[in-house]
Amino acid sequence: MALLEALTLTLLGTVWDVLPIAAIVLGFQVLVIRRAIPNPKRVLIGFAYVLVGMALFLTGLEQALFPLGRLLAHQLTHPSVLSDVAGDTGGVVWQRYLWVYLFAGLIGFSTTIAEPALIAVAMKAHSVSGGAVSTWGLRIAVAIGVAVGIALGTYRIVTGTPLHYYIMAGYLIVIIQTAFAPRAIIPLAYDSGGVTTSTVTVPVVAALGLGLASSVPGRNPLLDGFGLIAFASVFPIIAVLAYAQLSALRNRDRKSI
Repeated sequence: MALLEALTLTLLGTVWDVLPIAAIVLGFQVLVIRRAIPNPKRVLIGFAYVLVGMALFLTGLEQALFPLGRLLAHQLTHPSVLSDVAGDTGGVVWQRYLWVYLFAGLIGFSTTIAEPALIAVAMKAHSVSGGAVSTWGLRIAVAIGVAVGIALGTYRIVTGTPLHYYIMAGYLIVIIQTAFAPRAIIPLAYDSGGVTTSTVTVPVVAALGLGLASSVPGRNPLLDGFGLIAFASVFPIIAVLAYAQLSALRNRDRKSI
């Protein structure tokens, strides 16, 4: 009963949230374009599918993914799991959390590979570029960037260092790479940083960050728990630009042989 009640409330909230979008689309269709909606029955059925799907997804996040992320963070920071470090006096020593960094990197990589938005962008990029951009090459490059970013973000939570230092340094690297990267890849690289923060990656990463911040002594979930998503946005840009630069250098070397 509790699950059914939560699903019903989420569905009602989803309908309320989506109504402005539907009103804008229908308003432009009727008042500006002034044409009848093609296949109205199909549109209504699709709209119902969207509402039910979003409600189920949001309920699943609240009932499963968020608690799972917090549980994993608590378990990984348990004293029995933390690595032994010589001279450890019992405080927060970043070397003790090696398993946390490894898990964060792997979960960042795997969730990004499964990200529907990234798959769609990679397929479109492959099609538009005439095969010059590899679908799997782009997905793996972005996933590696997210893995490195999430691992570094968990290190930041453990050490308590300021978030803006990492973000400023990351975007400085992006600016330098942009000056030397192939022009055709720059817009795609920038978009790749956005598509990673979508339906699969964000819930797991956010839950991991909040759970880790609440488990590490001296950390505040509000101040330290958030910010992992920023790492998942900037580091894929760095990874895709680096992938393009390495590909360009490899092609240049082949031509010179």
